[in-house]
Amino acid sequence: MTPITEVEGRRLALSNLEKVLYPAAGFAKGEVLHYYATIADVLLPHLRDRPVSFLRYPDGPDGQVFFTKNVPPGTPEWVTTAEVPRAEGPARMVLVQDLPSLMWAANLVTEFHTPQWLIDAPGEADRLVFDLDPGSPATVVECCEVALWLRERLAADGIEAYAKTSGSKGLHLAAAIRPASSEQATEYAKELAVEAEKAMPRLVIHRMTKSLRPGKVFVDWSQNAARKTTATPYTLRARRAPTVSAPVTWEEVQDCRSPRSLTFLAPDLAPRVQDYGDLLAPLLDTDRAGALPDI
Repeated sequence: MTPITEVEGRRLALSNLEKVLYPAAGFAKGEVLHYYATIADVLLPHLRDRPVSFLRYPDGPDGQVFFTKNVPPGTPEWVTTAEVPRAEGPARMVLVQDLPSLMWAANLVTEFHTPQWLIDAPGEADRLVFDLDPGSPATVVECCEVALWLRERLAADGIEAYAKTSGSKGLHLAAAIRPASSEQATEYAKELAVEAEKAMPRLVIHRMTKSLRPGKVFVDWSQNAARKTTATPYTLRARRAPTVSAPVTWEEVQDCRSPRSLTFLAPDLAPRVQDYGDLLAPLLDTDRAGALPDI
């Protein structure tokens, strides 16, 4: 029988709690739900008011993995939804605004992906992102070198960058910006990616051509497009172990000598939050947002 849990006055049916979702660690669905309940205070502000794309993996990473953008069937009526414009026509998507909604969504077994804009201003970016993706044999170690260069370059334009692991192989950089069109944000990000390639031609590639990537770091600027989404801070990823897209300090980036040093699993996050708080909290402070320069 599916257990019924009450979360802040909302009744939730939580299913298959013993199912192992992460075979490399024996990490079960009940532990996934516990992780999200424990980390909710720092995760929810990064989800709030952003339509969520779900990358679902209900049978673990070795089973079917699929994106869900529209409101899933059976969504409780108390979960907030909103109409979102799309090129192919408007769609209705979920907003994870509170703990009950987070636990309902976590029960679907999903990665959380969000755009760089808020629901009240679709296509008006308030964040700038770079996805640093290493092509083997390059690793996150090389990503860190590129991240440090980008941090300085952004700072020269008055934009303060913060880092998190992708939860996979690479590193994400994010910065709060004053509202600008997604087209402007994308153009600026591409310009910096091209600059990075010119500055570090043996290390960086800004083009998406996969044949060019071995041994280099692809600086993916395209996730600033209005239609694109990026893994939300603190989301679990669909990997064989319960890796997390975890915020990291710039000291950790500077000191990275091995991929293992920037690999974080779900049990690692509560102690890190206790020690550091939310390292990405400045992204939520509009007073710290930088203005995109004229290009």
